[in-house]
Amino acid sequence: MWFLTSFMAVSKKKLSQTLNLFDPMPEVPPVAADVPAADHHLNRANLGTFAESLRSPVHRWFTYPAGFSFRAVEEGIRSFGIVPGDTMYDPFAGTATTCVVAKQMGINSYGVEAHPFVQFVAQTKLYWEFDHIALRRQIEALIAEVQQATEGRDLAAIDVEEIFPELVRKCYSRDKLARLYICREAITAIEDDPFRNIAKLALTNILRAAADVATGWPYIAPGKSKNGTEAKVASSANILELLRRQLYLMQSDLQSIQSKQVPGGNAVLIAGDSRERHDEIADESIALSFTSPPYLNNYDYSDRTRLETYFWGMCSTWGDITAKVRSKLIMSATTQANRKEWDEANLLTADFCATVPNVAAELKPKLAELSDLRLKKGGKKSYDIMVGGYFNDLLLVVRETYRVLEPGASFVLILGDSAPYGVYIPIDVYLGEIGKAVGFDSYESETIRARGDKWRDNPQRHSVVLKECILTLRK
Repeated sequence: MWFLTSFMAVSKKKLSQTLNLFDPMPEVPPVAADVPAADHHLNRANLGTFAESLRSPVHRWFTYPAGFSFRAVEEGIRSFGIVPGDTMYDPFAGTATTCVVAKQMGINSYGVEAHPFVQFVAQTKLYWEFDHIALRRQIEALIAEVQQATEGRDLAAIDVEEIFPELVRKCYSRDKLARLYICREAITAIEDDPFRNIAKLALTNILRAAADVATGWPYIAPGKSKNGTEAKVASSANILELLRRQLYLMQSDLQSIQSKQVPGGNAVLIAGDSRERHDEIADESIALSFTSPPYLNNYDYSDRTRLETYFWGMCSTWGDITAKVRSKLIMSATTQANRKEWDEANLLTADFCATVPNVAAELKPKLAELSDLRLKKGGKKSYDIMVGGYFNDLLLVVRETYRVLEPGASFVLILGDSAPYGVYIPIDVYLGEIGKAVGFDSYESETIRARGDKWRDNPQRHSVVLKECILTLRK
């Protein structure tokens, strides 16, 4: 049975009954004064998207389409009875949605993130310990410095062709890019680490809005001009004013979130790989793990931040992205699949086949079908390697998460299923079975929305109905 009604087990420390994670709470004593009450108008369909986070302090500092809603984390904390002093874990921390919510509620958290640039964003969003009077002075000083440097500089003499890769140069007028460069240099020279980071993220935040071409997520289209309101904003963009507004917005957000913060929440972000053991996180120390792993939809997470990493000089070529970012991430895109490195007859590891023989038995013929279909399709995408590698990797993540969870705790994942070349892959069921194989007692899945409707008129698109769901593994 593919679809099950998900009833989440509230932490045994708090309540004995079970209830749906996103149903209103029954009348019970509050677990903490500042933990949000049930939101009776919660839009369940948005829980797996970043839409609501775009309007929320700190969460909105970087638009990340691979993110999920902070409200999902709040509801998970409420429903599982997590309180200050407990510790949460997110093996795919991303831009720190789980850790930001936990910190605000006075809950300790660990997050692991492998993407170096995304990890920088997360770390910056988790540092709130500013003196706000001093921070405003730093903002004013930076703006004054950039203004003075701009007014005293021959912008045409700045060799943007030498400084920036071609992709970046195609996104901005020469004058605008020269102004962005002056901002970049002033920020890079800041000696105070926390302020340098927040200023760097502020400048990063305005890059796409200021661009003269289409830079919406997920694709950058240098050959396509913006239109409508976006075009007007870009054409009249005053780089220094955009930076100033963003910095003051971030300073205001920090004051807002700190005013509501429950004391005690300590967030530890680990720049690393959630497939590996991290001894900083003790055995059976986590009260709830809440995450959204990469979806198996051929979304190249390393490529989607190409504008940002190219602008800051972290990468400058496709090869750079592969070496510095793509190679560090779990398999979820065909751009990560080098067929020369794989044995087509053994795409699932021996570990996977021995640990989850029932899932391996279902996956093997599907992988073989994908291997055959790729030779008949344009592009010959290596979906077979992508799918096999994805499950090899997630076995390791689920196993490590099981290690750190307390007995009776749960691992909650917001997931999307997949159908490469029309071959359906029930991600929630397979991950649920992987969970049971490594020791979890049970799993349940709850559908929150349908996916893929916007592609229904694409003749190259499969016709399989997809979904987004919440999977809960109980230890």
